[in-house]
Amino acid sequence: MRARFTYSMNLHTLSPAPGSRKVRKRIARGNSAGGGTTAGHGTKGQHSRTGKGRRFGFEGGQTPLVLRQPKLGGFTNPGRTEYEAVNVGVLEEKLPAGTYDQDALRAHKIVRTKKPVKLLARGDVKKKFTLTVDAVSKSAQDAIVKAGGTVTTSSTH
Repeated sequence: MRARFTYSMNLHTLSPAPGSRKVRKRIARGNSAGGGTTAGHGTKGQHSRTGKGRRFGFEGGQTPLVLRQPKLGGFTNPGRTEYEAVNVGVLEEKLPAGTYDQDALRAHKIVRTKKPVKLLARGDVKKKFTLTVDAVSKSAQDAIVKAGGTVTTSSTH
């Protein structure tokens, strides 16, 4: 039996899917076209006028953000090593005399982060400490040596 209807696809029979193509609104082509008079720019005001628009960064006459910023921004060193500071006075208060490295200081909760440790000289020290830290200030080293101890720095940082 023969089919009653045969459909052949040709270029002249193709059409886009419904709703996939939209006719643009032709503004400023008269009031009957729906976009006349003000042509979508509203009535009066800065944005309804002809000519070039406002410059980039214009804030309506307020001092723009770029001018409110400091003139010189400075510099942050991306390779800076940030140390956790430990003062000799804290060691004197909280620890008995003895030998301590960074792990021991962490165990005694003197050092709380995983940052490298630097020994600083605030406070007095009378006990004999043998310390191993990442860095030490000159005055802190002098204070520990004066009390009879030693300070060694690990060369990891």
